[in-house]
Amino acid sequence: MEILLDTATQEKINYYLPKNSTLNELAQFFSVFSDVTRAKILCALSISEMCVSDISALLNLNQTTCSHQLKLLKLQGVVSDRRMGKVVYYSLKSEQVEDVLHAGVKFLGY
Repeated sequence: MEILLDTATQEKINYYLPKNSTLNELAQFFSVFSDVTRAKILCALSISEMCVSDISALLNLNQTTCSHQLKLLKLQGVVSDRRMGKVVYYSLKSEQVEDVLHAGVKFLGY
C-alpha cells in the first residue's frame, strides 16, 4: 500500500504515536466512562465526596451495584476512598478525571 503523506509527516507521526501498551491503557481508561452507572457515579463524585449509601440513594441505584461499580472505578485508579470509622467515603482521585467528564459533556453540547 502506497503512503501519500510526505516523509516529514510520517516521521512526526511515528515519533509521537504512543506505544501499544500506552494505547491499551488509554483505551482501558476511557472504558471507565462507557457505562451509564459509572458515568452517573463519576458525575456525582465530581460534585461531592460520598459514601455508598448516599450515592445509592441519590442516584436511585441498588447498593450492591453501586459498590461493584465503585470497586471497578477504584481498580482503574479514577476513584479513591477514605475510611472514617465504619463509613467509607469515595471521591475522584484527581482533577483530570473531572476534566475528562466535563470535556465529554462539552463535546456533546450540554
